[in-house]
Amino acid sequence: MDLYHDINWKSLIIGAAITAGTIIIAAHGYEWLFLFSAIGLLYVGYEAKNIKYGIVLGAIASTPIVYLALDGTLGAFSGFFATEIGVICFVIIILLVGAFVSFVGAWAKRSREKAKVEYEKKQKIGKNKKKK
Repeated sequence: MDLYHDINWKSLIIGAAITAGTIIIAAHGYEWLFLFSAIGLLYVGYEAKNIKYGIVLGAIASTPIVYLALDGTLGAFSGFFATEIGVICFVIIILLVGAFVSFVGAWAKRSREKAKVEYEKKQKIGKNKKKK
């Protein structure tokens, strides 16, 4: 694994910033923006080299969400999540959801590339045939 060539650092930084930025803006009165906070994580997964990289980079890109949650931007912890084990579980859940959303982006890219190859195959079928 070559960290400088295998990882798209630009998409990782921009995707994490988009996700964190939309969460910060949504927490200050525009709650409907929470729906679009996953766009950055989808972008990270879509620009990843393959699905495995997409999952790992999605978990890394969701670390700003962990910081925002622990800082109190998403609200105060109560009940089970107010305990130490609850906070650890909350952090793991955020990282897993970030990895899953990024997996969806990487899977969409793979499916799109397969569809493009099949489309090009279908376009080449009729060419170079003799006409009657």
